[in-house]
Amino acid sequence: MPAALMPREEVVDRLMAVFRTYGYDGASLAELSKATGLGRSSLYHYFPGGKEDMARGVLDRIDAWLADTALAPLRGKGTPRKRLEAMLAALDAFYVGGSERCLLGNLVLGGSRERFQARLQGTFSTWIDALAALAVEAGVSRKAARERAEDAVLQVQGALILAGGLDDPAPFRRVLRRIPDLLLAA
Repeated sequence: MPAALMPREEVVDRLMAVFRTYGYDGASLAELSKATGLGRSSLYHYFPGGKEDMARGVLDRIDAWLADTALAPLRGKGTPRKRLEAMLAALDAFYVGGSERCLLGNLVLGGSRERFQARLQGTFSTWIDALAALAVEAGVSRKAARERAEDAVLQVQGALILAGGLDDPAPFRRVLRRIPDLLLAA
């Protein structure tokens, strides 16, 4: 599709790939332009605030994906375990079985952490709160549910880093299999 006709959502998806690979600090305008097929002036047309605005667009996309795809099953029908397994399947698909880099992890590193702290905190809190609510529904105390939810997110994020460092998705897959017992055990 010609760059001039590209919907903003597609531009954001292409930007996401760059931020996943290089993080905020390493994502140059040249890389962002190359990935989207847009010149700098066209990028600024879509994102008048420059690279920071591009990253905010990517964070908006992640938040929407998290709410609509990953966390939506947690509020659906079925047992807590089945709903959690549906969320984990969405994560597995998003991270391509553990072979894809973690965008959130890359935005927490370097100078972008301070720049996007409130957004990142909101994203992680939304995810943790949804997992904790599911654990409470499954009969876990509120305090334990919160701790388990934080541990689950920690394990997912840590497994993505380890999978990348080892160039082996096995740790990510193993964590996804273990999370239901971690989060929902009585």
